[in-house]
Amino acid sequence: MIKALKISAIVITAALATGCASTSDIEGLQAQIDGLNTQISAAATDSATAQAAATEAATKAAAAEAAANRAAQYAQDTNSKLDRMFKKSMMK
Repeated sequence: MIKALKISAIVITAALATGCASTSDIEGLQAQIDGLNTQISAAATDSATAQAAATEAATKAAAAEAAANRAAQYAQDTNSKLDRMFKKSMMK
């Protein structure tokens, strides 16, 4: 009986020693979590910067499209004027 108690005490002690996380393990996990939080913050900053750049690019593209549409309208107006001038000169 005493031999069985000694063996169970050794087994319980070994199980507790190997089964529980040590303070250094917890500190290591906390360091990993802190590192991941830093990476998440950097990714969020990069994402916000990319979003701002995309918004600026969209604004510039819209302005360029408007300018191109105006230029096309001016070209069409000029062609109409030239056609009228040509027809007028042909009438004389």
